[in-house]
Amino acid sequence: MLEGLMQHDHPLTLQLILERMRRVYADSEVVGIRDGERTRRSFAEIAERADRLAAGFARLGVKPGDRVATFAWNSPEHMEAYLAVPCMGAVLHTVNVRLFNDQIAYVMNHAEDLVVLVEESLLPQLREVELETVRHLVVIGSDGPVDDAISYEELLDSEEPGYAYPELDDRQAAGLCYTSGTTGNPKGVLYSHRSNILHALGQCMADSIGARSEDRVMPVVPMFHANAWGIPYGSALTGADLVMPGSDLSPEALAELVESERVTITAGVPMIWMDLLRHADEQGADLSSLRLVICGGAAVPLSLMQQFEERHGVRIIQAWGMTETSPLGSTAHPPAGADDEDEWSFRATAGRPAPLVEARLVRGDGEEVAWDGESTGELQVRGPWVARAYYRDDGSDEKFDEGWLRTGDIAAIDERGYILISDRAKDVIKSGGEWISSVELENEIMAHPAVAEAAVIAMPDERWGERPLACVVTEEDADLTLDDLREHLASRVAKWWLPDALAIIDAVPKTSVGKFDKKVLRAQLEEGRLEHLEPAPG
Repeated sequence: MLEGLMQHDHPLTLQLILERMRRVYADSEVVGIRDGERTRRSFAEIAERADRLAAGFARLGVKPGDRVATFAWNSPEHMEAYLAVPCMGAVLHTVNVRLFNDQIAYVMNHAEDLVVLVEESLLPQLREVELETVRHLVVIGSDGPVDDAISYEELLDSEEPGYAYPELDDRQAAGLCYTSGTTGNPKGVLYSHRSNILHALGQCMADSIGARSEDRVMPVVPMFHANAWGIPYGSALTGADLVMPGSDLSPEALAELVESERVTITAGVPMIWMDLLRHADEQGADLSSLRLVICGGAAVPLSLMQQFEERHGVRIIQAWGMTETSPLGSTAHPPAGADDEDEWSFRATAGRPAPLVEARLVRGDGEEVAWDGESTGELQVRGPWVARAYYRDDGSDEKFDEGWLRTGDIAAIDERGYILISDRAKDVIKSGGEWISSVELENEIMAHPAVAEAAVIAMPDERWGERPLACVVTEEDADLTLDDLREHLASRVAKWWLPDALAIIDAVPKTSVGKFDKKVLRAQLEEGRLEHLEPAPG
């Protein structure tokens, strides 16, 4: 028997990342911003503080398998919890601070959190939430004692350096993150130690994010949103410095951080980069240090990528993923040999599946669809960091099919493996028996110079069943009519895709993680609160 000679039994736990930070990349640093003050801690200091944090949690009664929640912004302390909690065998539950209070109560009570690590600025919000299982609040950023809570720094100061971490099974839970809950209650997704390590390795590949030890990485995506897309662990694995922006994600603050900290890689949702582009165009900004911006969470307008590259020399790469995929699913790096025109067509896709992620397209009748770039079906994925079920949820069977995650995205895949997502299943517009992609239409609308943001929804039509309604936020002092918009689109989309109506709105509603929230617009339309212009008869 040769099984005992195999390497595959070596445990892949987050303790490997912690020790790598301590020994291999001790001089790399984590930069934090709080109340305008900047802190710098080396990886060695972060590791030592994580040891004391784990000891402090153990003294508070946290045992392997217990859930420890964070209710915090991106910060060095949050990074310390990312290491301490899973490495001591507990489960890190990153709570989305932008959820409604009843949703926050649901996810924390559903997870049965024992301890909550909370930012002092967020403490008043958390105190309004009815929590059933929480025994201790540990407050980050407090200058001294806090009523009925524990100061984070005092907790660390009460412990000696060093902590005897237990031996862990790499398939045990390390993290817990809930989906944003656009319909019904949020769903919990468990991440194992093994899935976190493999995800970090996948992220470090050159055709993914590819962070190196000389990079300075700024995750704008919150650490409570799918583990900041795995960037904290991926950066720690390769020794890349981390710049944690804290609570101020304004374009002015981000531009200053990029310039002063010489950030080379950053990541966030399109809304963040739309605002930064406007700021850079109007006020100027030194973005020359950036070599890569990862953009995801929603479809990335091609015009946004082109304008950043043409006017500021900043390369934006689109990525696709979900909380259920940890979240790396694919990245849109163009293939070798693509000329300038072809390059943009590839970068406008969701990209190729990440290594170790398998993809397929499935029609409503259950049959698989060919990868020919035209045939469409629901995108389904599976892999070592893709969820197989939701945490403590009896309805998981609706979302998973024998190990495959049903993403709800309607897509085609071309012969090279590039995924072309046309819409969410719930957002496609069915007009006269034909499908209209709201995502593609939005991208073309946002290429109009007078348009700042756009969301397209279906409006009822007696003849066609549904027709597109363009909901548009205009640039400041810009005028836009329905005729202007239809003329702009005439050479870009099929004639029957042209919107039948235009609504000028103040802002596109967003979910807690920055995605367009079209259900709000649909409700406003149904209630008669969405005023819109329609073409004149004839």
